[in-house]
Amino acid sequence: MNFKNLINEMSCMKLTSQVEVSDNLLYHIENKISLAENIFRIYSKSYFDLIREARNLYQKDLLEVNDEDAELLESNLGKFGFHNGKKVYLDAPIIAKTKMNEAKYQGKDVELNKPTRTPNGPKKFKVYVKDGDKIKLVRFGDSKKSGLTIKNNSPARAKSFRARHKCSEKKDKTTPGYWSCNVARYAKSLGLKSDRPW
Repeated sequence: MNFKNLINEMSCMKLTSQVEVSDNLLYHIENKISLAENIFRIYSKSYFDLIREARNLYQKDLLEVNDEDAELLESNLGKFGFHNGKKVYLDAPIIAKTKMNEAKYQGKDVELNKPTRTPNGPKKFKVYVKDGDKIKLVRFGDSKKSGLTIKNNSPARAKSFRARHKCSEKKDKTTPGYWSCNVARYAKSLGLKSDRPW
């Protein structure tokens, strides 16, 4: 037996008798994917459902698993308790909560693709975006001195704005035009009166 076959043999699960199983468990069995290599994202409902289903069959001796999977099924993985009023999954790996959109701009931590107001800036808003390997600051909106306000709550004005700015063509997140055309998506965080899209 070569090394690859040995790994497949070690990772496979086998049903010991004919029993109905979910498509997800069947997929793992047929493709020789161990529970430790679960195809579902950790903490997703499908992830825990698969573990619970496999455990139920394993405890009834209807499913044979390798040593690593046996250890998972003999643990409390898929079960939960409550701590300080919050649901806590037992024996599940802890995933550090980090902002996936964090980046550095000129040595400062910034969040990408999250527009903010600029009280003292030359434009009303700013947003940090990824431009290739670099982080770029994009300023957009009217200048502070213009005194204009966003009037996307008016269907006629919104239609006029879309036409003037050719919003249907604005696809590049590194340009002010893209953010001006999509500013309503961030209405709540920017304090806009309406979230009606341009």
